[in-house]
Amino acid sequence: MGNCHTVGPNEALVVSGGCCGSDYKQYVFGGWAWAWWCISDTQRLSLEVMTILCRCENIETSEGVPLFVTGVAQVKIMTEKELLAVACEQFLGKNVQDIKNVVLQTLEGHLRSILGTLTVEQIYQDRDQFAKLVREVAAPDVGRMGIEILSFTIKDVYDKVDYLSSLGKTQTAVVQRDADIGVAEAERDAGIREAECKREMLDVKFVADTKIADSKRAFELQKSAFSEEVNIKTAEAQLAYELQGAREQQKIRQEEIEIEIVQRKKQIAVETQEILRTDKELIATVRRPAEAEAHRIQQIAEGEKVKQVLLAQAEAEKIRKIGEAEASVIEAMGKAEAERMKLKAEAYQKYGDSAKMALVLEALPQIAAKIAAPLTKVDEIVILSGDNNKVTSEVNRLLAELPASVHALTGVDLSKIPLIKKATGAQV
Repeated sequence: MGNCHTVGPNEALVVSGGCCGSDYKQYVFGGWAWAWWCISDTQRLSLEVMTILCRCENIETSEGVPLFVTGVAQVKIMTEKELLAVACEQFLGKNVQDIKNVVLQTLEGHLRSILGTLTVEQIYQDRDQFAKLVREVAAPDVGRMGIEILSFTIKDVYDKVDYLSSLGKTQTAVVQRDADIGVAEAERDAGIREAECKREMLDVKFVADTKIADSKRAFELQKSAFSEEVNIKTAEAQLAYELQGAREQQKIRQEEIEIEIVQRKKQIAVETQEILRTDKELIATVRRPAEAEAHRIQQIAEGEKVKQVLLAQAEAEKIRKIGEAEASVIEAMGKAEAERMKLKAEAYQKYGDSAKMALVLEALPQIAAKIAAPLTKVDEIVILSGDNNKVTSEVNRLLAELPASVHALTGVDLSKIPLIKKATGAQV
């Protein structure tokens, strides 16, 4: 098995090795390649532009003047397959700085050799030609290493013996002299030309002013004639306009009178129709609704009358039914009560005094409750007496008076009951 390796357009991938000792090499940039494990080797080489600064110090020219020259070169590895293979053979495994050092040594050697064949003036005044010459001479050597020189420019040229400054001073003096002469001549020519221009301007201005005055006079004369003619035509037009306006006013007034007559006729017809419409509207909105309302009220009154009659009949029937029902209930209750009383009377007659005694005993708790009802609202009863046995004697007295009270109310003698007789007897 193996791996798939990818590279960008700024980098080259070299895949070497393979099965059975193969010496095939694959060069890829901006793509991908397959590499087998253990038997294939992958290496990368940068294709980016490299900037190289070349410095040649104290190099004598053909005239023996020592110069210091600085140049800047832009180089890169070429991507043609054969040239890329050459570059990989020489630089694969090296870093970018090592490649720069190799190219730098080559460029500086050629720069020194070319400086020795040129004069200071050729180097200083025509730097582009000098840089082109260096590029043409060095290109074959670096090309054999698979490297291309994209550009080479001279950055700086100077010396320490003031040769260049002396050349500059002489040239500066000559240029300054020529400039001063040119300025003086230019100022002189400018003054002469300015005077001539002013004279020509004044001549032209005088002629122009004369023509302007003539044109203005002719214009005023023509303007007066035109004004007179215009005034005459304006007056005639005004009179004709006023006359025609009077005629039009008469026609307009006549039309207005006719329109007013027609409007009055139309107004009379409209008023007549309005009277008819109002009459119909009154009939429709007042008389007819009044008749309808009267009929409705009459119908409502008749319905209300019938309703009251029916309600009175229903109420009477209801009262009669209720009376009959209540009479039936009272009759049934009376019969039941009579039967009950009859049975009770028979029972009382059968059992005699014992039945009466039972009734009295049943009623005693209710009588006692009614008598003691006011005492339920009393929180406390205090009996004032100096005798300690007074409370007991008062209770016994009440018990002794109880049979007599019951006999007076019911006619039943409780003293015949053994228990009560025993209690009252003990008291006596």
